[in-house]
Amino acid sequence: MGDEPSNEREFGKFYPVAKAVLSPIFRALWRVEVTGRERLPVRGGAIFCPNHTSVIDSFMLPLVLPRRITFVGKAEYMDSWKTKHIFPAIGMIPIDRSGGNASERALNTAARVIASGEFFGIYPEGTRARDGRLHRGHTGPARLALRTGAPIVPVGIVGTREIQPPDARFPTPFKRAEVRFGRPIDVRRYADRLDDRLVLRQIIDEVMYEIRELSGQEYVDEYATKRAESFPVQAEAHLGETPLAATNGAAPRRSSAEVLGQPSG
Repeated sequence: MGDEPSNEREFGKFYPVAKAVLSPIFRALWRVEVTGRERLPVRGGAIFCPNHTSVIDSFMLPLVLPRRITFVGKAEYMDSWKTKHIFPAIGMIPIDRSGGNASERALNTAARVIASGEFFGIYPEGTRARDGRLHRGHTGPARLALRTGAPIVPVGIVGTREIQPPDARFPTPFKRAEVRFGRPIDVRRYADRLDDRLVLRQIIDEVMYEIRELSGQEYVDEYATKRAESFPVQAEAHLGETPLAATNGAAPRRSSAEVLGQPSG
């Protein structure tokens, strides 16, 4: 772990300046609407889990949040001139995935950010869904929530795929996007079951169900990529899986209680 605390501010110390500069530009170029703002935690740390269909998603979420949010992202972003300075400025902490303990370092860093009372963002699909569908979630966010006691806020981001499709080099201006916040999911009742892979799977299944309801995407019960693409995937590698059943390509319409294995009413 060593120098990770200093890295947290090394990769986010210009967040207020970056947001102050980028926010008016983004608002001038795109109409960004927000629903569910009243659901945002007023104080304390929280874990935000958005869907991910476009590179520009990583800019839209910080744009509409009232407080700083930090993301963990793949270190490869530091190799591109387009993202080398901008992503760290808006709070992304690059994680080198080549080492065997990369996932644990990411979890430790995330836990400290949340303990300081800040927001933390994780794409539960692990990478961009290039086909536009919502894919099976990885259990890293659930593990982090159980470890920290922080609530998970599902987020549905709509319209960014039209602004910047997967193969587009630059975003198209004057289009509309919407960021939809779901109800925070409290996992503290399972705090003593951190290593129970069934509980981890149940929690992340509920998160993906809520994201589907918010985004309106078709759900497909398979990972967005076969290889790990980011922190949530790495963190899950040691936990095992129990799949979320899919019906006709969509997540089953179950109550939150049923998703978590509790009686529904």
